[in-house]
Amino acid sequence: MSIPSRTGSPRRPRRHYTYVDRGADIYLDSFATIRREADLLAVPPSAERLAVRMIHGSGQVDLVRDLVVDPRLVPAARAALEAGAPILCDATMVVRGVTRSRLPADNEVLCFLDDPRVPGLAEEWGTTRTAAAVSLWEPHLEGAVVAIGNAPTALFHLLEVLLDGGPRPAAVVGCPVGFIGAAESKQALVDLAADHGIDLPFVTVRGRRGGSAMTSSALNAIAQEQE
Repeated sequence: MSIPSRTGSPRRPRRHYTYVDRGADIYLDSFATIRREADLLAVPPSAERLAVRMIHGSGQVDLVRDLVVDPRLVPAARAALEAGAPILCDATMVVRGVTRSRLPADNEVLCFLDDPRVPGLAEEWGTTRTAAAVSLWEPHLEGAVVAIGNAPTALFHLLEVLLDGGPRPAAVVGCPVGFIGAAESKQALVDLAADHGIDLPFVTVRGRRGGSAMTSSALNAIAQEQE
């Protein structure tokens, strides 16, 4: 960041460190480093760029060993976006991480946490606001791309909506983060087809890791093939 001078005009400080500071070079070098260090053979070919961007969003090349990616995930989600489907997010941070210029059809990116109905629903149902907000997805859920990056309760709530016969999204990016319920909710997503016959394209990360940056990185990879 430039330091303002006494006259109010910004000036660059003297260089005290040696580092790459050209944005384009940082971008290219980052993805080259990931491809050099990560075992990308462990993911389906269609999801290689997805994995690279998720690693980029987390800074963890060992993420690959915990990724569970349905081979249909990227083509199914990209086709849905190209057809104009909305993206439904559990948290504002996920929404803000989406690069709108990558979206193929100026897609809506929706989060209902600020809807005035949410606090009352959460109190009535004895659940989190994030989970209650998922109930407001239903009019938009059929054929949508779902992105859950923060709240395990949101992922559990979505699965319960599906188990009750609710609309089915085109694809699910289910990467909630945390110590309580995160690993369990993601395992429930992995087991959804085997346990309940609901077979949806999805990507998730086993264990406690996840988060908004990782989830929005996955969305950005899905939205446009270019890395």
